[in-house]
Amino acid sequence: MAVRDEMRAVVLTGHGGLDRLEYREDVPTPEPAPGEVLVEVAACGMNNTDINTRIGWYSKSVTGATGEPAADADEDGSWGGGLVFPRIQGADPSGRIVAVGDGVPAERIGERVLVDAWVRDPGGDLAKARYLGSELDGGFAEYIAVPAHNAHHLATDLSDVELASFPCSYATAEHMLHRAKVGAGKWVLVTGASGGVGGGLIQLAKRRGAQVVAITSAGKIAAVEAIGADVVLDRGAGALADAVLDATGGVDVFADVVGGDAFAPLLETVRRGGHYTTAGAIAGPIVPLDLRTLYLNDLTLHGATVLPPEVFANLVGYIEGGEIKPLVAGTFPLADMRRAQEAFVAKDHVGSFVIEVQQ
Repeated sequence: MAVRDEMRAVVLTGHGGLDRLEYREDVPTPEPAPGEVLVEVAACGMNNTDINTRIGWYSKSVTGATGEPAADADEDGSWGGGLVFPRIQGADPSGRIVAVGDGVPAERIGERVLVDAWVRDPGGDLAKARYLGSELDGGFAEYIAVPAHNAHHLATDLSDVELASFPCSYATAEHMLHRAKVGAGKWVLVTGASGGVGGGLIQLAKRRGAQVVAITSAGKIAAVEAIGADVVLDRGAGALADAVLDATGGVDVFADVVGGDAFAPLLETVRRGGHYTTAGAIAGPIVPLDLRTLYLNDLTLHGATVLPPEVFANLVGYIEGGEIKPLVAGTFPLADMRRAQEAFVAKDHVGSFVIEVQQ
């Protein structure tokens, strides 16, 4: 397959507003190093991390909700601390292998693949893990070079757009449930239920045989019910903790991507010996924690970021088996990245937005 020397890509030139996103058609095409493959990207999903990295929200100087920019994020504006500009974002590439580096069988050329965005340290040091679109160039481009074992071959009738809605959101959700040991008969509380991770949490918890109580805005209740939640509550109705307890008698796992003011009262709904698991804080990262709630109820708290490789491999199996479904809120061409991020920040959608790189 012919590969051009230059490619189309959206390049992030620094922390800041939408003007920091530049669409270019002259970005050098990467070459696969030994042990790597070159993937021609067909589509790539969009996630909170794309917005947060652009505005520097991961900086400790930011204490407010997702979308609040950092005043000065140069030192700690990315979650891994290794962000260098210019950077190509995008953690969810789907496409086909068009070239391989030394040590990779040529037979892999032509494979349809979904990419695991975590490039892990061979020695298992989590501090050395790197992420596509943050420490490494990602999939908002025509081509991406990744380790061969990060490109998962899969057989499915789903479109490239549908596949690109899975990786970050659903892998994050599966990691959260994996860490909290969610199983059959458990009650799982899901916040942010209309988003990519929230929709993934609902489906993946149900796949494990759990029951789900989900929280979303009033206008999205029907859509979240359609995803499969057993109980859906209006986050604006007030007395959320009481409503959760009335519906469940207490939850076994609180799977949270929201944080903010609701954190403390909702944590009180977790039964003794239960789990809190989180991979986001879209309503704000600074929350009050009554340590008596933690120790008197024998709770376990889990952060979920660098997922084990088997979690992504399992996710690919679920996709191939038709056990989970994509939730595509809409698509945008690569050249319309700024408009896509504006729509994402508006939070009027259910599911995930996907960038169509090849149209």
